Amino acid sequence: MEELRVTEGGRVGPIDSSRIPRYAGAATFARLPRLDQVDRADIAVVGVPFDSGVSYRPGARFGGNHIREASRLLRPYNPALDVSPFERVQVADAGDMAVNPFNINEAIETVQQNALDLTGDGTRLVTLGGDHTIALPLLRAAAERAGSPVAMLHFDAHLDTWDTYFGAEYTHGTPFRRAVEEGILDTEAISHVGTRGPLYGVRDLEDDRRFGFGIVTSSDVYRQGVDEVVDKLRQRIGNRPLYVSVDIDVLDPAHAPGTGTPEAGGITSRELLEILRGLRGLNLIGADVVEVAPAYDHAELTGVAASHVAYDLVTLMADTLTPATTPKDQ
Repeated sequence: MEELRVTEGGRVGPIDSSRIPRYAGAATFARLPRLDQVDRADIAVVGVPFDSGVSYRPGARFGGNHIREASRLLRPYNPALDVSPFERVQVADAGDMAVNPFNINEAIETVQQNALDLTGDGTRLVTLGGDHTIALPLLRAAAERAGSPVAMLHFDAHLDTWDTYFGAEYTHGTPFRRAVEEGILDTEAISHVGTRGPLYGVRDLEDDRRFGFGIVTSSDVYRQGVDEVVDKLRQRIGNRPLYVSVDIDVLDPAHAPGTGTPEAGGITSRELLEILRGLRGLNLIGADVVEVAPAYDHAELTGVAASHVAYDLVTLMADTLTPATTPKDQ
């Protein structure tokens, strides 16, 4: 079947949903072209089907394609930010990284190298997980491309700064402790957002503060409101290169049941999207959306939320990029 695409600003855009139904055809992210169908991409959306680092419910290896399926309903214009991201820059789906599900160390190395390969010509990545283990190699690649430690906003119910699980240093609960230890995070500009739920002990918070993390809990979002939270985050980040990591369990299970480690009392999808939109103008160099586990999802609630989060992250990137690609009609 011929792919009838929207072409805006000379960019190769999504399949035209006025001519081909949204439920038909290949499920690339937002029905965008594959990376091999364009000369190059300013922003690439890539999947990492890996969940060997989970400590509770598995299934996030299927998250990327679940998000892609849910993204069929996305449209080219983002009115919340008044940006048409697919017209402004070339966005493409880079498919999935092929990572070893039986060897975490090898998988981490593969993700890091693939991320470096994909960003070698200036392309920025929005990655669809997969479990949160993959954030470590993605941060390594982002810091290498930035030439310095990077700022990070970590949206999650959990801290993910524990030391080990069963003696393992690389799991979905340890990536940001490793990142601090490796010196790839700017510890004056890192913060958790949306944390909540029981911990193993007060030392978890003491360690986290020692690493340099600020914490905005889900209760803080509720009591202070989005605008105050955004103001605090922007002051902390400044103009540093910023990486945003979104564990979908930052949302309350009412909004995202399809995840491996759900916690009651989370933020709403509206609050998450409004906080992200409040980051407009910051130097967003990379992002991920992880821990979507479709086996526990209902009516695509989690997939829909995750697809909109990824769409807003793409829009934020597109808004600040100077397009490197040359429109085909010029």
